[in-house]
Amino acid sequence: MATHRKKKSFLLLACLLFLSPVLFAKPIHVEVVKTQDDGFVLMRGDKPYTVKGAGVDGADLKTLAAHGANSIRTWSVDGGVYPASVLLDKAHELGMTVSLGIDFARERHGFDYNDPVAVAEQLEQVKAQVIKHKDHPALLTWFIGNELNFDFTNPKVYDAVNQVAEMIKQLDPHHPTTTTLAGFDEDAMDAITQRAPALDFISFQLYADVVNLPKYVKSYGYEGPYMITEWGAVGHWEVYKTKWNAPVETTSSEKASNYAKSYLKAIQPEAKQVIGNYVFLWGQKQERTGTWYGMFLDSGERTEAVDVMHYIWTGQWPANRTPRVSPIGLDGKVAFDNIYLFMGDEYEATLNAVDPDNDKLSFKWEIRKESTATEVGGDKEEIPELVEGLIEDASVQKIKFKAPNTPGAYRLYAYVYDGNGNAAHANIPFFVK
Repeated sequence: MATHRKKKSFLLLACLLFLSPVLFAKPIHVEVVKTQDDGFVLMRGDKPYTVKGAGVDGADLKTLAAHGANSIRTWSVDGGVYPASVLLDKAHELGMTVSLGIDFARERHGFDYNDPVAVAEQLEQVKAQVIKHKDHPALLTWFIGNELNFDFTNPKVYDAVNQVAEMIKQLDPHHPTTTTLAGFDEDAMDAITQRAPALDFISFQLYADVVNLPKYVKSYGYEGPYMITEWGAVGHWEVYKTKWNAPVETTSSEKASNYAKSYLKAIQPEAKQVIGNYVFLWGQKQERTGTWYGMFLDSGERTEAVDVMHYIWTGQWPANRTPRVSPIGLDGKVAFDNIYLFMGDEYEATLNAVDPDNDKLSFKWEIRKESTATEVGGDKEEIPELVEGLIEDASVQKIKFKAPNTPGAYRLYAYVYDGNGNAAHANIPFFVK
């Protein structure tokens, strides 16, 4: 009998040795502290912590860390490629932190914040998530909901946000809370300041307009700390639209320039109030196009925005740089010319591209139907249909192609590869008569 007990004890000890050391770790205390010059700083483990962050959903965290980032944010606890427990462990192994997003029901999806039963049920669901992850040493902050102000009419949503923030303060005094806003929304700011005082800071998400954020903050009179939790490319709602309402997307090189401009105008000079930022998006997603917001292609290649963020995070350019491109020329026109083509007729398109390292470049072209998506706030979209058999040779820099035989809106895409994991892209909308 004694021998049997010894065997059981040995097995238990062996199991414990193989368990993740994170299970025995304690939370690292994080707080927002006011500085002597009336600014703010994020403190982690009693040391100032500068967030060099990116929004991530399943991309390679090891690569992100190698480029100099130290933190990631999510939009839900377990809705990404990795459940939160796995993501937190991976981040901890790399010395990174995680701002964990709590998925909060949205008014535009039918949730009624006048329903006390539904609100209470959501609070209990969030409570279980907080209890599960609050002691993880990689946890940095809690993001309560994402862009809840998008199309909101009921300010009681921020009563619910405040309830969650108060609950987190009781269960987890080690991690600050925030909620993220789409743009700078004065109505939402009024609701938050009046109804959600338990939040530790506010977070803003802007794209081209982010350069105006310091002006908006000052004009409103907000003197507290804030993060910029999505920024990067120019938004699809902020660009010129063709006569058939197709948004004109910037090239990967133009996007990279916008990343740099945004950082230099909205983040770097505002360090007294900006306690951190998360660039969007370290990965790839379909939102109007498959290249609009992602810093990578769907095939995994890095784009020029990665070069810019590498420099921002490390102070040096990567050893091998991405190709650079100019906008596509189609039939001697550019996207702003509202290009109409005729069914079955032949046309030419070309793309100017250079490589800073003189790497040999290869090309790929494709035609897709124009997206008909009307979703907002990053909701999931369908990938537009690929139209094949129209391009004579899709692997050259200057192509000949036939316009589709079906009238309607289309988009011509071009991709440039350097053979070293880097790429550039451009596209141009056209309409077939």
